[in-house]
Amino acid sequence: MSDETLKTTPLYEAHVAAGARMVPFAGYSMPVQYKDGVLKEHLWCREHAGLFDVSHMGQARLRGVSPLSAFEEVTPGDFIGLKPGKQRYSVLLNKTGGIIDDLMAARPDDDGLFVVVNGACKDNDFKVIDNELAGQVKIERLENRALMALQGPEAAAVLAAHIPQATQMVFMDSKSLEGFGTDVILSRSGYTGEDGYEISVPASEATRVWNLLCEDERVRPIGLGARDSLRLEAGLPLYGHDVDESVSPIEADLAFSVSVKRREARDFPGAARIAKELAEGAPRKRVGLKVLEGAPAREGAEIADEGGAVVGVVTSGGFSPSLSSPIAMGFVPPALAAPGSKLKVIVRGKAQAAEVVKMPFVPHRYVRKL
Repeated sequence: MSDETLKTTPLYEAHVAAGARMVPFAGYSMPVQYKDGVLKEHLWCREHAGLFDVSHMGQARLRGVSPLSAFEEVTPGDFIGLKPGKQRYSVLLNKTGGIIDDLMAARPDDDGLFVVVNGACKDNDFKVIDNELAGQVKIERLENRALMALQGPEAAAVLAAHIPQATQMVFMDSKSLEGFGTDVILSRSGYTGEDGYEISVPASEATRVWNLLCEDERVRPIGLGARDSLRLEAGLPLYGHDVDESVSPIEADLAFSVSVKRREARDFPGAARIAKELAEGAPRKRVGLKVLEGAPAREGAEIADEGGAVVGVVTSGGFSPSLSSPIAMGFVPPALAAPGSKLKVIVRGKAQAAEVVKMPFVPHRYVRKL
């Protein structure tokens, strides 16, 4: 995609001013790193507070007579039971139980359902929702809003200076409130495994809010490179890599996204396949791998058993700055999915020892209670 056809977020000029290296991502020109580089940015976020531009993602309001119950027709989550002020992770499913996208849906106020979907998938996601729920919900895409994420152990203290109520929220809380002198949709969540917040503001206010946060010495801007290594350490899947329309939530180790109530009702797309996999086991499982020798195993590297037979493929992989070792995620047969299973990864034609380990690779530090 040429530079002329790339979209820009409301924070583009702020990234350029900060010396970011801009790259194409999901149809946008996005910062992959700033002057400090990916390694330092990653470790800064683990130790202090990192600020990410995620405005390329799709924000929308779903409104109607019963948007919560309607949303259950395309997802396997319990949205009828979603309480005000709460957010839920879920997946948009196709008719065969494959994942069209993963998403967040929240009730920050009484204005329907607030949904955030992946940037590369948003046009198709909203088309699917509109087609499947026509006549039940109306989608308002919030193209006039920016989205940023403040992540890390000092994120709460930083944000409290601007939004005191933020410290009274716990993981997966979502609220509409006033902050930074504007209207904010705030959730205590993120994509790094750290405590933190996602902050939706009017696009016209984005640069001002970004700069206010960056004035705090505890905060540094973080690019896509560190965002990827952080989410990999957290064991979080990336759509289009670790999950796609061929992968079910059970295969993807996302069984928690299928609520108990919905499992019993079997009233969601692909319910027969998912129920069977829950009862009998999935044909493959997403697992974490610690690469015990050699170079990092990147996406597309083959996974072999101890005898050398290819049994799976790496879907995400790289060097873990926190662990100072290569790690990866990929799919293997259930018989080889247990932590401790000995495997090999094929990197540049060479078999390297690897071991299945429990995810996350680095413990999550979400604040679940005050």
